[in-house]
Amino acid sequence: MDPKKIAAEKAIGLVRDGMLLGLGTGSTAHWAIVGIADRIKKEKLNIKAVATSLQSEKLARDSGIALVPFDKGISIDLTIDGADEVNRDLDLIKGGGGALLREKIVAFNSRRLVIIVDESKLVAVLGRFPLPVEIAIFGWEITCEHLASLGCRPMLRTRNENPFLTDNGHYIADCNFEVIGNPGELNQQIREIPGVMETGLFVGMASQVIVGHEDGHTETIE
Repeated sequence: MDPKKIAAEKAIGLVRDGMLLGLGTGSTAHWAIVGIADRIKKEKLNIKAVATSLQSEKLARDSGIALVPFDKGISIDLTIDGADEVNRDLDLIKGGGGALLREKIVAFNSRRLVIIVDESKLVAVLGRFPLPVEIAIFGWEITCEHLASLGCRPMLRTRNENPFLTDNGHYIADCNFEVIGNPGELNQQIREIPGVMETGLFVGMASQVIVGHEDGHTETIE
């Protein structure tokens, strides 16, 4: 069984009629979107959603999920999203799919953020996965120099030999720290660098993490 799909199926059981949902981005969030659409069709649920990327927006529309603009006064009941790494304190590294800024905005404006991962993403200490940092194009090389001063090796993300562009028109620097002992402190240090739009560290934001295992069982971390 696919542990990503198992975790997603567990999470979509939290969806209730009338909710406004936040839809994450990535391979695990894909299963959640497909599963939510299936529940809407089978149970005739009145569900609306906000997507965290153009990719997820397209999948949601194609699957029959009604999307709403992310406007003033909006309050999201539940966001289901994936992560690239998570520890047992529910600190996360996100942004492997390139949507970290929108994902963090949606997560911040959600009453509840549920993270779904397979067991390989659960770690004792964050940092093995390079930390994505969304940065402005203007002065990006200088911004990367400042990031490096914090003890990492930043690499500009590319696609087809060109710089990768986020949905917001920014670059991403993937920062290899190897070990992130204090995610909250590092998150603040990075955000103080001019040119940084947002970091892939999600600290104190997740309500729950659902871990899917190869043997078919799930583990819930509160």
